[in-house]
Amino acid sequence: LVIFMDYFLEHRTYGYFYFVTGFAFLFLLPKLIFCAFHLLDDVTHLVRLAASWTERSSESEPHEKITRVQFLSQLGAGAAFITFGSMFYGMTRGKFAFRVIEQKVPIAGLPDAFEGARVVHISDMHIGSFLDNYEEVRRAVQMINDLKADYVFFTGDMVNNYAHELDSWIDIIAEIKASRGKFSIFGNHDYGDYVQWPDEQSKRENLQTLVRYHEQMGFRLLRNEHVELRHGDDSITLVGIENWGSGFAKYGDLEKAMRGVDPSAVKVLLSHDPTHWEKQVLGQKPVQLTLSGHTHGMQFGVEIPILNVKISPARMRYKRWGGLYTEGDQHLYVNRGFGFLGFPGRVGIWPEITLLQLTKG
Repeated sequence: LVIFMDYFLEHRTYGYFYFVTGFAFLFLLPKLIFCAFHLLDDVTHLVRLAASWTERSSESEPHEKITRVQFLSQLGAGAAFITFGSMFYGMTRGKFAFRVIEQKVPIAGLPDAFEGARVVHISDMHIGSFLDNYEEVRRAVQMINDLKADYVFFTGDMVNNYAHELDSWIDIIAEIKASRGKFSIFGNHDYGDYVQWPDEQSKRENLQTLVRYHEQMGFRLLRNEHVELRHGDDSITLVGIENWGSGFAKYGDLEKAMRGVDPSAVKVLLSHDPTHWEKQVLGQKPVQLTLSGHTHGMQFGVEIPILNVKISPARMRYKRWGGLYTEGDQHLYVNRGFGFLGFPGRVGIWPEITLLQLTKG
């Protein structure tokens, strides 16, 4: 799979890459699960043999209506069928099952003019993964516009690797509307670090093109800098840094981005990777709200809000991987992502459009 991935990304053929990964998840994963149940039976049988050499196998006892092997085979077949069905739905419809999550965020010291401000937060578009599914993305853009946002904040990974992935999407993404402005930052995938370039100049030109595309789509790209968002006589400070994350390239410079910021101002930070909040913001910088993405919620999981159930393998890598997290007067919101990468689908962790409503804390 790694060999295929390197080849396909080098030749910029995401369709073939996703065919290979989709095939693996759709057919090989259910088989592995089915085989795991048979392995469990073999292990159980060996343990029972070791415990008693003289007793007859319980499978031959007349009162047993179904043998252990039959039971585990049926259980394994059921688990494999459910896995296959989940993967199939995730690859065909789940990756387009955009949902709007609404969340009120109490901000200490929020100016009066920003009470009730509507912030749409999107992240991890990975537009190259959508291939030619233009209508599905248009539908999501309309969902965003229906929210009547004051601001739209995008927190990185517009592309998988190449700026040219946006060539046929610029007009569609430019349709995203916000009455007071649209702002964006880079994520780890935007720099083109995961592909081989013929030379450093080609890589720099790719990034310069992406910068130009953000402008064409109407986004004010923040690169280790801040802007003052004014409304009436009041203002808050929006800080945007380049990617900084544990285990990833660190282009972000929070000190530079916050240089000259009024210490008493309410601050909103755009930072792609939520580990940055843990390492440099929480308890260290007077930032009231940080918006991140990056994790995708691993694109697999189970979430039942009414039961407060939130399970994903992303938890093994990220302590804070999806939703709102609060420590004292500091908040982190992690968007589960708009697009997808690697696995060409989503199962249980659906693509997210977040509506944050700012309120006085």
